[in-house]
Amino acid sequence: MSAALFKSILKDSQILSDNDLKDRYHHIWHMDEPLNALCVLLPSSTQEVSAIMKICHEHHLPVVVHGGLTNLVGSTETHGNEIVISTERLNIIEEIDTASRAMTVQAGVILENIHDAAAAQNLLFPLNFGARGSAQIGGVISTNAGGLRVLKYGMTRQLILGLEAVLADGTIISSMKKIIKDNSAYDVKQLFIGSEGTLGIVTRAILKLEEAPNSRNAAYVGFDSYDQVVSFLKYMDSNLAGKLSGFELIWRNSYEQMTSVSDAVRPPLPYDYKYYVLVEALGSHVQNDHAEFQTLLENALENEQILDAVMAQSSSDVVWFFRIREDVNNLVDFMKHDQHFDISLPIPLIGDYIAKRYESLAQINGVEQVYAFGHVADGNIHFMIGKSNLSTDLKKEIDHCIYDGLQAIGGSVSAEHGIGTHKKAYLELCRTPEEIALMKTLKATMDPNGLLNPGKIFD
Repeated sequence: MSAALFKSILKDSQILSDNDLKDRYHHIWHMDEPLNALCVLLPSSTQEVSAIMKICHEHHLPVVVHGGLTNLVGSTETHGNEIVISTERLNIIEEIDTASRAMTVQAGVILENIHDAAAAQNLLFPLNFGARGSAQIGGVISTNAGGLRVLKYGMTRQLILGLEAVLADGTIISSMKKIIKDNSAYDVKQLFIGSEGTLGIVTRAILKLEEAPNSRNAAYVGFDSYDQVVSFLKYMDSNLAGKLSGFELIWRNSYEQMTSVSDAVRPPLPYDYKYYVLVEALGSHVQNDHAEFQTLLENALENEQILDAVMAQSSSDVVWFFRIREDVNNLVDFMKHDQHFDISLPIPLIGDYIAKRYESLAQINGVEQVYAFGHVADGNIHFMIGKSNLSTDLKKEIDHCIYDGLQAIGGSVSAEHGIGTHKKAYLELCRTPEEIALMKTLKATMDPNGLLNPGKIFD
């Protein structure tokens, strides 16, 4: 019956129900599990999304939005009573304004396609992470995604000039401006960035682009002391004069696993060090930047700031170096069951905090593997835990092990993945009661019937 409600506003090919749902799923890692929903709707415009939401509002039908389905905290999970709106047909790059350095896109455009379109105009959309080949920009915006270049360019929030979204009652909120500065009262578009689809459905956006760099240099560097890692970060950042774009830290056992599965991810450095850093710099002069980067590494070795380093000598080397860091399947594929974390904490405290978690996790019955790596320059560390079973008790014990202690040091249970359903119980560790109360007030005001992504972030 629910699917029939939308026949007046959508074509038959835009409405999937019953047997059509067998080939749909809620996450790309769960493609073997048929989607549990009333129906899937495939709008191709903001206006169609608005019409859908007016019907859902009238009939009190809850809605879950599906994009690239790479979310890691359960924000795209369904229970069977929801209407699923997929943004896959909102997939048009509408305009690239090279003078304004802005790109207008629909919510279903895949991130990698945005990269390619920008590059064709000698421009750069700097947001970059491993799931770029699947992630859609609407979901990226709704989760305020981070990635490998937050150090230089910031989170998604810093890369959005304009935004269009549909509210729970079908109202279209459009702030599609290409300007960087606009202090005309509240910046309403910020409400939708990072709200995980609970306040509105992002349908279009104007992205901030950068001039494409002419040079890209990268290296792997070895350390035995976390203090040396932090010192090297400051050394490279101060000497590269704004060109440092990536600084990824990998713990030794993670590096060993990441580089042991095939020749495509062979180890650039031997397994002799406690920490490995992948450092990247983007610049404008190929020869000068290469020489500068190499000199900085040589001086660091000579001054015993680092123990070892290998520098990429070609673009293919750079691809190889980053494939090691990005292909986390080389960790997941060897786990019976996996549990993921993306905590955030002050940079000076990372070494000790992670070391203690390694020790504590080793004492938990059922934990089989522990891997840590992350964007140390912005304080974001990822954990991947391999475990023997999916029991709730084991999950909670691991959760407590990772999260306990974050509140006392001003950390966060979510650096870039969001809260969804998986982290709801821990939101109070990083947000005050007053902040959570204000969030709930916003939710109740903008979605009084609780239709948008119900049960996500908080109940």
